Amino acid sequence: MEYKVQEKMSIADKLRILGDGAKYDVACTSSGVSRQGDGIHMGNTVSGGLCHSFSADGRCISLLKILFTNECIYNCKYCFNRSSNDIPRTSFTPEEVCYLTMEFYKRNYIEGLFLSSGILYNPNYTMELIYETVYKLRKEYGFFGYIHLKAIPGADARIIERAGLLADRMSINLELPTSEGLRNLAPNKSRQTILKPMRMIQQGIKENKNEIMIYRHAPKFVPAGQSTQIIIGATPETDFQLVSVAESLYKKFELKRVFYSAFVNVNKDKDLPSTLGGPPLLREHRLYQADWLMRFYHFRAEELLSPKKPYFNMLLDPKCDWAVRHLDLFPIEINKADYEVLLRIPGVGVKSAMRICQARKMAPLSFEDLKKIGVVLKRALYFITCSGKMMYPTKIEEDYIIRNLLHEKERLPERKENYRQLSLFDEEKKEAIG
Repeated sequence: MEYKVQEKMSIADKLRILGDGAKYDVACTSSGVSRQGDGIHMGNTVSGGLCHSFSADGRCISLLKILFTNECIYNCKYCFNRSSNDIPRTSFTPEEVCYLTMEFYKRNYIEGLFLSSGILYNPNYTMELIYETVYKLRKEYGFFGYIHLKAIPGADARIIERAGLLADRMSINLELPTSEGLRNLAPNKSRQTILKPMRMIQQGIKENKNEIMIYRHAPKFVPAGQSTQIIIGATPETDFQLVSVAESLYKKFELKRVFYSAFVNVNKDKDLPSTLGGPPLLREHRLYQADWLMRFYHFRAEELLSPKKPYFNMLLDPKCDWAVRHLDLFPIEINKADYEVLLRIPGVGVKSAMRICQARKMAPLSFEDLKKIGVVLKRALYFITCSGKMMYPTKIEEDYIIRNLLHEKERLPERKENYRQLSLFDEEKKEAIG
């Protein structure tokens, strides 16, 4: 097909613009899929990979994270690449994305590709280019590594389906948690156009699993599942509304991950909130902690927050906050409590709860045993007993426990704005100098 891109711009300049433009898309996750190298194709992927390397601003850099184009027909008020912004515009060609991916991979800079995009001319045109890119990468370049694609809302379902048979993971950004927020800040988008392809991918994954059960060698459709992203702080929704939306997405669409992105004010617009104190990173942090509790600790959104308590405690993590508000359930006897009850104890994680259940079959556990197992006792000691005894004389009182918990400093996120995409051209310069 014919490409309508800036031919005069070098691939290095394109990478600088389109790598920087992709930094607002969150993609820090494990791959969720395993594929062994076969001696013919380039690369492989491991289900637990991709989470070990981060950039200076806390973002994952083990993926080549780029936009296919920063051209866009939409004018979302929060987006740096919106159509009304006067910024340098460019697009890759499928060949250029393939070249960059292979060269980065050969240098061991990356484990895979994360490819997002603005909307060039229309959703179908853009999605066709993305499909052609991943087709060339898989079939012509023989790339077997991890690929995460952003599906384009409004594109034909058949194009998304073809792309899903080549990608490991796909995602469609919900962007804003409510329909009202989309109407106010992203008038060209609608909840329906976003949820429709999300539902299609969900159904495609289910049908593909049934097909693989019958035909073992059938091609896999989005084997690592789908995810989405919600912008935090651009609209006035409460934390309770946000976790409720996330919980609904997990249940209704069987998403692998919901990502939360603290709003960064990159445009001067009267409809956008001021961020004089910087992006709401602590709020983002609390939402990720709550999301973890819902996914792995069997908490429900309504347990963590409510319409009467709509925001997270900025001083305590959500699990500790829940515990101090439910002191009638504590202390919990470590040697008798069920696995699900153990998960509710601050300082006890999924692995340590499993280890407790296994170890206490042999003999009653002591506090020293819990420390070896991996329990964080400086948090857990206020909420547990071992063989009927607490670790220290402790008051089961909210104010007393909170004061002591606040002495434990929590590592909070920081964001430095000097992030720069890894570049193979830097390496080439060093080789030329050497």
